[in-house]
Amino acid sequence: MPLYEYVCLECHTRFERLRASGERDAAVTCPQCAGTRAKRTIAAFATLRATGSTAVAESGGGGGCGCGGNCACGRAHTQA
Repeated sequence: MPLYEYVCLECHTRFERLRASGERDAAVTCPQCAGTRAKRTIAAFATLRATGSTAVAESGGGGGCGCGGNCACGRAHTQA
């Protein structure tokens, strides 16, 4: 089951729920205020990959280059 991130429109609390993908936009109750006006948000994520004896953090976001910019591919990325 996917993990979805929500924000309560009443108290602005951010929280996560494991839900079936078909239920991702169904009503969900806020754990802080018990409000039912929560909206699904886009969650940022990061992963770790090992390179030799070092762990490198990779962002789930994208930059301006063809490989995403934040992909830690080893290429030198420059900003124009």
